This record gives sequence, C-alpha cells and structure tokens, in this order.
Amino acid sequence: MKLKICGMKYHDNIIEVSALKPDYLGFIFYKKSSRFCDITIPQLPNTIKKTGVFVNASLDYILDCIEKHSLNTIQLHGQESPEFCTILKAKKVKIIKVFSIKDTFDFTELQPYESVCDFFLFDTKGKFPGGNGHTFDWKVLKAYPSTKPYFLSGGIGLNQINDLKRFQKSEASKYCYAIDVNSQFEIQPGLKNTKNLKKLIKAL
Repeated sequence: MKLKICGMKYHDNIIEVSALKPDYLGFIFYKKSSRFCDITIPQLPNTIKKTGVFVNASLDYILDCIEKHSLNTIQLHGQESPEFCTILKAKKVKIIKVFSIKDTFDFTELQPYESVCDFFLFDTKGKFPGGNGHTFDWKVLKAYPSTKPYFLSGGIGLNQINDLKRFQKSEASKYCYAIDVNSQFEIQPGLKNTKNLKKLIKAL
C-alpha cells in the first residue's frame, strides 16, 4: 500500500517528513482547520505527490492553489458535486473524493463519482471534516462494490499496525491503494513526529 501523510504545515517539518519518501504529502487549504497551510510549500522530490485538501472551496480558490503550489492531486472533503469534479479533472490533476463512514455506509453514494474522480477516500465521520483521530469499522468495506482504488483514512496510528496487517490480508483490502495518516502522528496540529512515522514505515 502507498502512504499519504496529511496535514503538513511547517516548512522544516515538511522537509524532514519528505525525507521519509512518502508517496503523498497532504496540505490542508481549509481556513477553519488547525492544520491550515498558509506557507509556500518547499520544493519536494518529484516522487512525492503534493495533495491539496479542500472543503467546499470555490473553483477559483482551488485553481489558484494548484498554480501557486504546483499541486498534483486534489482531495475534496466536502459536498462537492460530480460536475465540480469533472471541471477540476480537466485541469490535469488527480481527484480524490472523500466519503465519511461511521458504523454503516450506503455505497450507492459512490456511483455518481465513479467516472469523475481517480480515487475514493474513506474517513471517519466526526465533528470535523477530517483529523478527528478515530477509526471506523473497516469491516464495512467488505461490501465495497467498486474496482476504483481507495485511500483508507481515519485515526490510523501505531496502535493499528496489527489491524492493518490483518486488513491487508482481507478481501476488503483488495482495492485499498493507500493509507492516509495524520493526527495520530502529531506533536501538535500540523507538526508530525518523524520518529513515529519511521516506525510506521518500517512496520508496513
């Protein structure tokens, strides 16, 4: 599975974490978030996909961020429509559409987005659009009806290593493309603990 580290905020920490060679680094462009990225993203290796995370943002704002930060991937965490995804997809960026899960999920919600995004991301439904620090019941994904690759997110930390290994062997993980970590690897919002991230990478 690929690795996405989300909620990056501080210049030096971004450099440190990028040295671990994750596949994706996520930058949150949602002003209400404690992890809001208000700096110019430093130069990153070409192997790392810079991902901008947005919540019901305007098209102009997203396009400005793509231009300013040379974003490769856009993660949509709000109620963005399939039509909105189509417009963004035409800008030659990859689209991740987020869906939040608690105990159950109606997978028919995915259907309108099948042809207009590149990945789905399943996160835990909580108080905030993301970074709530809790996992959902991954068994829900046994009923995943699609072949589209997805990101597994929501409160994943070192305590879930054994659960992740079991999940990787399950039928539910067949189309799991990446795991997405954030709050469980933080010293404070936006500041990642590189020692613990190294432990995760080694374990997986």
